[in-house]
Amino acid sequence: MTILESQCQNKPAANIAKAAFDLHAQYKEPVIKNRRFKHRDIVPLIEELKKNPMFQVKTVGQSIEGRDIYLIKAGTGKTKVMLWSQMHGDESTATMALFDFFNFLQKPDALDEVKKKILQNTTLYFVPMLNPDGAEAFKRRNAYDIDLNRDALRLQSPEARLLKSLRDSLNPEFGFNLHDQSRLYTVGTTNKPATISFLAPAFDYAQTVNEVRGRAMHTIVGMNEGLQTLIPGQVAKYSDDHEPRAFGDNIQKWGTSVILIESGGYNGDQEKQEIRKLNFATITSALHLIATKEYTNYKLEDYVKIPQNERYLYDLVIRKVHHKDKSGHPVLLDVGVNRSEIPINSPKGFFHRATVEEIGDMSVFHGYEEVNGEGLTLEAGKILDKPIKQLRDLTPERVKDLLQQGYTTVRLENFSAGVNPTELPLNIIRVNGNASHTLGLGRGANFVLRAADGKVRYAIVNGFVYDMQGAKPSLLHGVVL
Repeated sequence: MTILESQCQNKPAANIAKAAFDLHAQYKEPVIKNRRFKHRDIVPLIEELKKNPMFQVKTVGQSIEGRDIYLIKAGTGKTKVMLWSQMHGDESTATMALFDFFNFLQKPDALDEVKKKILQNTTLYFVPMLNPDGAEAFKRRNAYDIDLNRDALRLQSPEARLLKSLRDSLNPEFGFNLHDQSRLYTVGTTNKPATISFLAPAFDYAQTVNEVRGRAMHTIVGMNEGLQTLIPGQVAKYSDDHEPRAFGDNIQKWGTSVILIESGGYNGDQEKQEIRKLNFATITSALHLIATKEYTNYKLEDYVKIPQNERYLYDLVIRKVHHKDKSGHPVLLDVGVNRSEIPINSPKGFFHRATVEEIGDMSVFHGYEEVNGEGLTLEAGKILDKPIKQLRDLTPERVKDLLQQGYTTVRLENFSAGVNPTELPLNIIRVNGNASHTLGLGRGANFVLRAADGKVRYAIVNGFVYDMQGAKPSLLHGVVL
């Protein structure tokens, strides 16, 4: 008996999740480097799987725009498990993890006994990227603009009809519904992001727990045990509210034990590569729990104890800063800022646009990034009247000098429609353009925090914080106004 096997007899989910997480680098699919990959990126990887007799690969349908949807089979065991990802096109974290899992199954290493049990005791059916048209545009819905996860009853989309037919023909005992959720969800009211959230979806409004749903709950308790060793306090439970149009709720009703995995936020992990590892680790531990039926050792009451998903996070919170209202009266404020991703034709695929989403007492909320504004005064960022001739004139030294003077926006004389916002050191407007950076809900986040001696302590450009006593932050860019 190996050391790992011995450990797994005591706490199987925790030890396997930890081992899978630690070894992830050797399984990580190198072709997929960020979360905005396309259908064309995964097709060669799937074609490569056809060469390995471990896998059976079939084209089982097509999307509205004619992209192939695949079913990948592995294992010969009695218990059938179906895993589908990216039914929402912009929720790609688990798809990355599935391709890592395919590599895991093919590579001999210290986890060979884990793989052996999974492949001998389960038959796995994978549908990676159920919504390839949505993935192409990196949007939630399909080419009809239908939310596939609200099409389980009417089945108006070919992708929805395919998922239903696969569920009915395969009749799996377990199903994994793999999604992403907002990075702004928290574990209860804590300051910890809900990096992974689980759910055994309710199949009725009464949230009845029968044998089918109970199996999913037992397994989730084991998965939570595993993740707590990796991200303690960062696992939550998605809302149990019944959604009669959703696939998870209906597949649970149709007799398959459904486990929903929602990938949320993790500080500093914009491309979700750390959460990709966590997905891989928790899926591996879950499949081992199912293969060995060790999920039955976990208690239903521990499912209920998993904290609820709440929304208490902002990208940026500025605390206790002074500000003068329209009448010139001083007020003490907290300010909450969130950054949205705006699609753009660039290597990164998007830029950020920040918006002020809360003003007032934010003492119950938290920020991924927080600035202590005590003793500081918030002032609207200024716009430089004298135009800059070209972007290359904005050297790092010039930018810092402008920020120290309270400017967050400049006029650009040689304005090009092809300007990439992710390369802008400040906001820009045309020579004759106008903009206002007055603090207000729904407005852009462009201001400075000035100390009592008159010096700018922090500059906020498009929601990004520049500590004027430090170096330029790695994540900072303006926008075209």
